[in-house]
Amino acid sequence: MPVTGVLHTLDAGVTHLTLNRPEALNALTPDQRDLLIDLLADASADPEVRAVVVTGTGRGFCAGADLRGGTAGGERVAGDVARVIRTGAQRLIAAVLDCEKPVIAAVNGTAAGLGAHLALACDLVLAAESAKFIEVFVRRGLVPDGGGAYLLPRLIGPHRAKELMFFGDALPAADAQRIGLVNRVVPDAELDKTARDWAARLAVGPTRALALTKQLVNASLDGDRAAAFAAEAAAQEINMTTADAQEGVRSFVERRSPEYRGR
Repeated sequence: MPVTGVLHTLDAGVTHLTLNRPEALNALTPDQRDLLIDLLADASADPEVRAVVVTGTGRGFCAGADLRGGTAGGERVAGDVARVIRTGAQRLIAAVLDCEKPVIAAVNGTAAGLGAHLALACDLVLAAESAKFIEVFVRRGLVPDGGGAYLLPRLIGPHRAKELMFFGDALPAADAQRIGLVNRVVPDAELDKTARDWAARLAVGPTRALALTKQLVNASLDGDRAAAFAAEAAAQEINMTTADAQEGVRSFVERRSPEYRGR
């Protein structure tokens, strides 16, 4: 049975993934979450895809996991919760972080819980002026999941991360930009155009070099200097075998604009 609630299109090298359950503020069902994981994997493997945009319809970007669809009754066995988190929310965030194409979040409204982490795992985050981010878990007596305790301290430091997670207050887009969670805040009416403009620039860039750069930056947050330097040298070695790197050097020598093809 086809999964509904996620729109996906490929246009001029850009895959657009749009959460489309506005009546539920785009809260993710397990089927929708798994579809996003598959679509991100497809984007990684497809040479025709050069960038990805994730956004939502209506007033919400994503209100998190849809808790209303859970199964009732039955005995809970030790390990069940950890398994669900590991194979569900964490797998989605890993799919964004590991995607070999740059991923832009265009946050059109409320991004709460897993929805906030979905946005913050993206490589670039654009937010409409009306957007807000909420670490909603504490309001439900829950521990943050979906990689929140991994992502937030790396983006804004442990003290700010704890403030958001301990209190669960809504963080307006302007404040999210001020503390470094968001790249840019734009008027609501300009969000789609700005996201498309950024994606179009990425889609004509050196795709493999961008993938390796993303990998280096993400890995640098978890390793020491020696590991980061070794990874950088290895990435340079790999990248110099690509046609785009050769085109970049050749265009510089020939004093013309490069024409990258993602190869």
